[in-house]
Amino acid sequence: MARTILVTGGGTGIGRALAEHFAAVGDHVVLTGRRPGPLKEAADALPGATGLVCDHADPAALLRLAAELPERLDILVNNAGGQTDFDADGATDLASYARDFRANLDANLLSAALTTRAVDDRLAAGGAVIHIGSIAADQGSGSYGAAKAGLASWNIDLARTLGPRGITANVVSPGYITDTEFFRDQLADERRERLIADTATGCPGSPDDIIGAVAFLASPGARHITGQVLNVNGGAHPTR
Repeated sequence: MARTILVTGGGTGIGRALAEHFAAVGDHVVLTGRRPGPLKEAADALPGATGLVCDHADPAALLRLAAELPERLDILVNNAGGQTDFDADGATDLASYARDFRANLDANLLSAALTTRAVDDRLAAGGAVIHIGSIAADQGSGSYGAAKAGLASWNIDLARTLGPRGITANVVSPGYITDTEFFRDQLADERRERLIADTATGCPGSPDDIIGAVAFLASPGARHITGQVLNVNGGAHPTR
């Protein structure tokens, strides 16, 4: 039976790749984003997909989104976010530091928490909530890393809350992934080479690697996996 799947930040990069995967296997996909252009392009390319503009850190926007969503959601993928420091103006005074710190928290932690809360009554038993985290949660990257670490911690409580309803909650934590807009075309060749050298595999990840992890956590085979972080980083951050 076809599932209904909400992918936030689905207009480009990992989000679009995930939307394409779920649409290809026959699921009904709702994808969201802040930019109407890329969102419409992505939705128009997918059979039966719906694209809805939404800023997931804005409660009012989320209430408008909720009013347009189907009554049942089987899978929620909280993918919206990114390193907002790339968009900062470079000011270093304390007020600017606070503003920029909050921007990453809003984009990467609050957005997931608010979205999950906004659609809570539509999450179906047997479903899953999957957040896209980051290796930065473990290796550090200023307020971005702090936000992603907070996301992983908050997810533990979410898993306990949703578990009695038969809903799992997990984080997929990528390392360096190509073919996304994450670095805003600001990734120097030297840093890219260093990121690849840090892996055990000697190669960068791709959106397809994230598709595999998310698809598994959304599948019947992952029903007893919840409250976890699944690292997809080529061994750049090993665990035991």
